Amino acid sequence: MTGMAVRREGNDRPPASPSRRKPTINDVAEMAGVSFGTVSRVLNDAPDVSASTRERVHQIIKDIGYRRNRAATALVTSRSTSIGILSDGSPRFGPVGTLLALENVARKKGYATTVISVEKPYEESVQAALDSLDDSGVGGIIVIAPVVDMAAAVWNATCRVPVEMIAAGASSTPNVFTYSENQELGARLATQHLIDLGHTDIAHIAGSMDWFDGRVRKRGWEAALRDAGLEPGLCIEGDWSPKWAYETGLRLVREGTVPQAIFAASDHTGLGLIRAFTENGIRVPDDVSIVGFDDVEGSDYFLPPLTTVRQDFTALALMSTEVLIGAMEGRDVDRTPIPPTLVVRNSARQATSRK
Repeated sequence: MTGMAVRREGNDRPPASPSRRKPTINDVAEMAGVSFGTVSRVLNDAPDVSASTRERVHQIIKDIGYRRNRAATALVTSRSTSIGILSDGSPRFGPVGTLLALENVARKKGYATTVISVEKPYEESVQAALDSLDDSGVGGIIVIAPVVDMAAAVWNATCRVPVEMIAAGASSTPNVFTYSENQELGARLATQHLIDLGHTDIAHIAGSMDWFDGRVRKRGWEAALRDAGLEPGLCIEGDWSPKWAYETGLRLVREGTVPQAIFAASDHTGLGLIRAFTENGIRVPDDVSIVGFDDVEGSDYFLPPLTTVRQDFTALALMSTEVLIGAMEGRDVDRTPIPPTLVVRNSARQATSRK
């Protein structure tokens, strides 16, 4: 009848529509006109799939929004699709750049990541963190260990899954294998550039010797000088910060000991030195040449633009992830450290006689 209210039993809301079903690998196979196994081979980057089939499967995956079920994959293949990352939580450029690159590369390779940061005392926190990652079901662990104390704790720890440590110049042990960029070579490149410009008085304003990076960069500076028949001269060790470098530069000015050229252990160290010298009328590169290390964002906009050594964190993450996955799968992978690159800008020039 017109005007009669319709009464609903229970509540006044209409029944909810059924939720949309998540697409499955079988849906992908059906739409692509291929088998389940072919889709699986595409997802696992197997080589025995034609380029046209691979492209069609990837397009359908994108169109329907299929997402791989990592837990199911692990159950079927008995392989973990998760990697653990252990970090000391350092805010410095190198560790942060490495961590971000590792997470990005692992995701693109189809691996989830679980990240845990540790703090001192490392002999307690490192073992607990490794146990936690192991218990979470990761297939392997990458440790970003910039400082020597943390690495020592990793070497002394135990773990049931493969453990790889990113630590410049550190040696592998039966329980822990290492991988890194060849930072000693990077320091050699920086120092050799100054030597090639005719400089003979080349100082090193160094990083902390508690860090592997600080040790290998100092070693590279020394080696390049000795290979050129020059004795290593002034070396001052610090904490990597622009503030410390600025104060060190002011001290060199006060003492009248500003060298002819400087290999700075980091770009931030170089930045602090440039400010200290410029404020006191010492021109870079006219009066002192400076080469940095890291190629941090903005180093090409220093005044002057900084000649520096570029670290390729993406390549480091890619190779170190390949090394870990190789260990997880029981196969050998080339562990040759990747080389850095010298980026020449305007902070170093040909040596001239000084007043």
